Parts: sequence; C-alpha cells; structure tokens
Amino acid sequence: MSRFVTLSVCLLLAEPAASLRAAEEDRAAPPPESNFARDVQPLLARKCLACHGPDDAEGGLMLGSRETALAVTDSGEPAILPGDAHGSELLRRITSDSEWDQMPPEGDRLTEEEVEILRAWIDGGANWEAHWAFEPPDAVDPPAVEASGPAFVRNPIDQFVQARLEDAGLEPNPPADPATLFRRLSFDLTGLPPAPEETAAFVADYGAGDHPRAYEQAVDRLLASPRYGEKWGRHWLDLVRYAETNSFERDGDKPNAWKYRDYVIRSFNDDKPYDRFVLEQLAGDELPADSPYQRAENLTATGFYRLGIWDDEPADPEQAIYDELDDTVRTVAEGVLGLTVGCARCHDHKLDPIPQADYYKMVAVFRDLTPFDTRGRNSGNNQADVTPPEVAEAHRALDVEQARWESKQREIEQRGIAQMSGPDQRATEGDERERRRVLRRELHKHLSEQEMADYRETQEHLEGVKARREALPPRETTLAVAKTYDPGAIPATFVLARGSAHGPTGDPLEPGVPELFGDDAQFAPAPTADGSAGRRLAFAKWAASPENRLTARVAVNRVWQHHFGRGLVRSSNNFGKLGTPPTHPDLLDWLADRFVAEGWSLKHLHKLIVTSAAYRRGSGPNEAAAAADPLNDLFWRFDPRRLTAEELRDASLAVTGELNLEMYGPGFYPKLSKEVLAGQSQPGLGWGDSSEEQRARRAVYSYIKRSVIDPALADFDFPETDAPCEARFNTVQPAQALALLNGDFTNERAVALAERINRELPRNSPTGSESERIARAVSLTTSRPATDAAVADGQKFLARMRTEFDFSDEKAFELWCLVTLNVNSFLYLD
Repeated sequence: MSRFVTLSVCLLLAEPAASLRAAEEDRAAPPPESNFARDVQPLLARKCLACHGPDDAEGGLMLGSRETALAVTDSGEPAILPGDAHGSELLRRITSDSEWDQMPPEGDRLTEEEVEILRAWIDGGANWEAHWAFEPPDAVDPPAVEASGPAFVRNPIDQFVQARLEDAGLEPNPPADPATLFRRLSFDLTGLPPAPEETAAFVADYGAGDHPRAYEQAVDRLLASPRYGEKWGRHWLDLVRYAETNSFERDGDKPNAWKYRDYVIRSFNDDKPYDRFVLEQLAGDELPADSPYQRAENLTATGFYRLGIWDDEPADPEQAIYDELDDTVRTVAEGVLGLTVGCARCHDHKLDPIPQADYYKMVAVFRDLTPFDTRGRNSGNNQADVTPPEVAEAHRALDVEQARWESKQREIEQRGIAQMSGPDQRATEGDERERRRVLRRELHKHLSEQEMADYRETQEHLEGVKARREALPPRETTLAVAKTYDPGAIPATFVLARGSAHGPTGDPLEPGVPELFGDDAQFAPAPTADGSAGRRLAFAKWAASPENRLTARVAVNRVWQHHFGRGLVRSSNNFGKLGTPPTHPDLLDWLADRFVAEGWSLKHLHKLIVTSAAYRRGSGPNEAAAAADPLNDLFWRFDPRRLTAEELRDASLAVTGELNLEMYGPGFYPKLSKEVLAGQSQPGLGWGDSSEEQRARRAVYSYIKRSVIDPALADFDFPETDAPCEARFNTVQPAQALALLNGDFTNERAVALAERINRELPRNSPTGSESERIARAVSLTTSRPATDAAVADGQKFLARMRTEFDFSDEKAFELWCLVTLNVNSFLYLD
C-alpha cells in the first residue's frame, strides 16, 4: 500500500513540474505563424463583427480597425494587449466556460484551431495589415524554384505555383495523357467535345516528338474557332444576369435582348480588349463612333443596363426606381470591381471601407439613366434606333411623303363625312375599323366625281409608298440606353435613411468613386459632345484604366476560375475583407500586370494559362498531396468537373451529328411540357414554337425567360438570372440521373446516335459488326478509341437486353447508346 502512496505522491509532485517546464517551453518557442488577411480577418468577420462592428461596438469594442480594436473599452481596459495573448481580455472571453463571460454569447464557439489563430496573432503583436485588394498590385518577378522540366515548369505561371508546392513539400501530379488533355482543352475553350478523329490527329502530332508545337497549334486553333465566343460569352452572361424577360408576375419580353448576347459573343471572338469591352457597356452611348456600325455596337453594349428585372406595376414606384439603380450599382461593383457594396445602401459597410455616402455617390454616377420603361409602353427608354444612315434617310423620305398623302386623304374624307348623317359621323370618330367600314359604305355618296377621283389618287400614292417601304431593309432597333435625363434634369441623389426612397438625408451628393481607391482626381465627369452628362463615361474610364487596382485582378481571376474550377480568389465577386484571400497573391498581381501590358487581351491570357504545366496536370489521386491540401489550394492536380448544363446539352447534339452551328439572331424556344409552362401566371404566354432544326442550335442561343427556365438546363445548375452569378453550383443530385436516363431529350439523342452509327456502319455490312458499332458509340461520346473492356461490356449489355428483356437488336442498340450518354467519361471532364 505504501508503494502506491509513494507513487501517487511522486506523480502529483511531478505533474506541476512538468507543466511548469511545458509552459516555459511554450513561452520560449515563437508563436505559430498567423496571417492576418488569410486567417484573422475572416475569423473576426464571421464570429465577432455582428456585435463588435461599425454599427454596434457593444461594450465599447469595435474590431473594424487596429486603432479601435486596441482602444480602451467600456470596462476601462483594452480587450487586446499586443504581444500578450495570455493577458488579453479578448482571449479570456473566447475561452471562458462561463455563460456570462463567454464570447460569442450565442451560436458556435470558436474551435481550438481558431483560438490558436487569435492567440498567435495577438502574441505576434496584433498587427493589422492593409487589405491586399485595396493596395496597388506589386511589381513581382516569378520566383526561383528547384524543380525543372516540362512536368513542373513550362512558363512563368508555373514558377509561382511550384514555389508554393515546394514550400509545402508536395509533389504535383504528372501531366495528363494527350487524349485527356485535348478533350479538356476543347471543352474549356469551345464548350464542345472533339471528334474522335480530331483526338487521334492530336495524339499523333503530340507523340511525334514536338509536344510544345502540337499543343500550341491546338490551342491557337481552338481560340480562333467561332465556338470560343459562344463558350466564353456565356460566362459573361452569367455575370450580367442575362435574360430576355423582366420577371415579376407578367414577366414581359425585353425586345432585342438577343442582340446584346450576340454583341458579347462577337466581342470574345474578336478578342476585343477587355478595357474597351467594359467601356462600351458602361458608357457606349456616350462614346464617339467612327461609323454607323461602331455606333450600333456601342449602343448595343449598353443593353447591359436593361438586362435586370423590372416591375411594370410596383407597389411603391419611387422605391422601384432605387431598386433598379441598386441592381445596376451591384452588378457593376461585383462584376467589374469585385466589390460587394449592396449593404451600404442602408448602412456603412461592416468591414470594407465603404461608407453609405460612397454607395450613393455611385448611385449618382448612374442617375442619368431613365428607368427601363413605363407600363404599357415597354420600349421608349430601352430601344435605340440603329438603322444604317442611308436606310434611315430613305425611310424618313417615305415618312414625309406618306404624311403628305395621308393628310390629303383625311381632308377629302372629312368633306364627305360632313355631309353624312349624325350616327355615321359619330361612327367615324371612334374605332378605326368602324371608321373604315362607314367610309367604304357611305363616302362615295357624299363626294363629287372629281373628289372621288382625287381620293383614289391619294390611295394609289399611299399604296406606292407602302410598296417602296417594303422594298427597303426594315428599321433596326436594339436593346440599349435609348434615353437619358438631360444634364440639367438629372434627379438629385441623397443618402437614403435605411435605403428608403422616402428618407433622403443631408445635402445632394456629387457622383464619385469609393474613397478606398483615393482616385477622386481621376474621376472627372464632363459633358460629352452629344450632350450627355458624361458621368458614366468618366466612371468607365476610371474603372477600365491600367491604374485601377481591382479591374484587371478581377478579370484575370475569372479566367483562371473557369479554367481551374475556382479562382486564385475563390470569392470572385468579392475581393473585400469578407471575401477569401488569394491563395497565390503574387501570381494574381503578376497576371494582372501582364494582362494590361498585353493590351487587355483575353486570348493571350487563355493561351498563357492553358499552356502552363499547372493546367496540364492529371486529375488522378495523390494520397500525400490530398492529405496535406485536400482543397487543392496549391494546384497539385487538375480538379475534374461535371460538364455544365450547356456543355452537356451541346455535346449530346454534337456526338449525334445533330448540332446546328448557326450563329447569332433571335433565340430558339426549347420544347417544354404543359406542366412546366403551367408555372406561369398565364401558362404558355410568350413562349414560342421553334423548329427542330432551330432547337438543335447551341444552348447559348436558347430563349431565357425568367419565369420558365428550361428544366434540361436548370437540373444541371443553370444560374439564377435575377442577380449576378459569380460561380455556378456544381451539384450531383437525383434529378440529374432521372433526366439523363428517363428524360425525353437524352432518349431522343440516344435514338439519333444509333441512327448516326447505322448510317456510318450499317448493320451486317463488312464494317458494321456489333463490336465495331459498340466501339463507335463509345468513341463518339468519349472522344477517344474504345477499350477492349468497354466493347466487352457493350456486348454483354446487348445480349442481356435481347435475352432477358426481349428487345429487338435496334432497340437494344439504342439503349446502349443511352448508356454511353450516361457514363462518367462523357459527363465529366478530367
């Protein structure tokens, strides 16, 4: 017994001594590294700012800046003591078990890892770095790396990526095989699969020894394809909330919205410099034009402003005006600048340095814009005449002639009407059709022969005017900023209390840019030659200038996002403090600088990215890298992805040979069931009936009605069209499998694929053996030769369909084609 007592005493004495030594070692060891922008700032935003932000500052603690965070609180002591986490009240509160003291008082407590982040930050001096995105980009050189060779470094992008991998001690995946790489390239740049023959040609060139040349030639060919603009234009349409109707109950049409869509596709195909692309959309109506074509292009670009939702019967008309302006400000701020400013409509931004006044300065920039329109008119403010001058002049001459003859006709009619009975006279004053009926019946009775001869002459001249007008090209209009307020009549802009249109406060505000940029001197509105206020033009020039610290960064981040599945900044619409910090900040700045230096060329940027070793990596497993970096933040592999809704639809049509590559023009109406159309307030209203040939066009040309999104697209994460979409969801859910196996569209494509193969490899012909037909279905859908295992699977499948289910050879093969349209090698991109 005494031995147990002695041992217990020894343990009790030893424990404090061990704890003391551990504490001394902890104090001697340097605190773990804690990055303020990456770790601390997002943590404070998630857990603390609701109560200790600009609006509330409960207990006298405001964590919006270092100055306020270190200030004395209501208790008489500061909550944070730089260099002394143990003595800081903030750390005591977040680790307290007392329900009276613990912080946050509600919701989830901080995890141990989060506590350690704050502990290390405070012990390290509680430094408060300036937010990276609000600082001008640094001029950086690609870092030196230890690795060499094409598997690691092919261009400067790879030096930035490889440096981070080497710092983490990770080995990246080897390059993808040529067939996989070519399919990836084709979908990423054009949204369509390569034909098996194209893949075979690429693999042969790639394997001939001159890899870089073969690969670059393929990249150049795909970037030069008209299909490129259709693919990448759709990314921009997501961002600007593109749709062809207004939403709300009636969801009325936006006439000529498709012309904006075509403008975007052409701009991408022409590699229009991105700064010009932005300039035209924000202020195309204020830009000088060298030709009628350029004028039409500039005006069509301003359709950007008319794409948002519009309530034609608002309960509060004044508030609806500000809702429309808010939609514009948010779309511009998020889409071009990567800033979320919407909360500043009602109060100062809780974290970013965007006071409410700055939000309304931006509102003032766009205050010269008239509303979309007024109920019942629907075109006065948003339809600009872009008829070529010679055609417009011919129409104007006919207008004058028509007016002259109509006036003479009316004069003769009135002489006859004056002689008619009272009831007939009154009948001519109402409905035009009734007037025509009375005139046909009675006019000749009350005119002389000469008057009737003159009357017939006027009718002949009017018929001649009509015939000559029909021989002319029609007048052309486009969705655009067709009307703005005159500079002297632009409504004043005030800060609105809690965002209410009925609560203006203070003095009128001048248009301006957020103060965080410090660029007021560069924003100098001046009336333009055509008499507009020049506010939007000044803003557009500021936003699209090389000196703007966000526009180029945001643009290159979006391109990176659509090649790698996520941006260097994951929150691509939010570069503010509540957004996610960049995983490779130096690479982002380097890309932005090069993008501007190369004339804002998107195609140059694409080529730089897709020729990097980082882009060419395989997507396979890598146990060590996945354990250390499960989110692939360091780009040790290429992340596989499911095809987008449009890619899936277009690829299905492409492999069957049905795809109609007709470009531009009004959109087609997909075939929808009565059940889907019943979701409208007036089922079927505004939904047309397109031919099957038109329905086989690419999905980017599909008519987008906000109240009736095609389920074939919606099931596969087509974006919400009421607000900007920075990144689509990429879900895997049961409705997708049901649509692919049971849906009309995929089953019709399976029949079409079988018919194509029947034409190419007729059954029982020398080239039409069952194994060859099975292999052809696989190669068409996967863009590569079928493996022996795939052919064997197909043979087993066909045999089972015939024996167990008594299907004919034809039906069994159609079902095999349906299988090939459902396998992962078709649905996913490696």
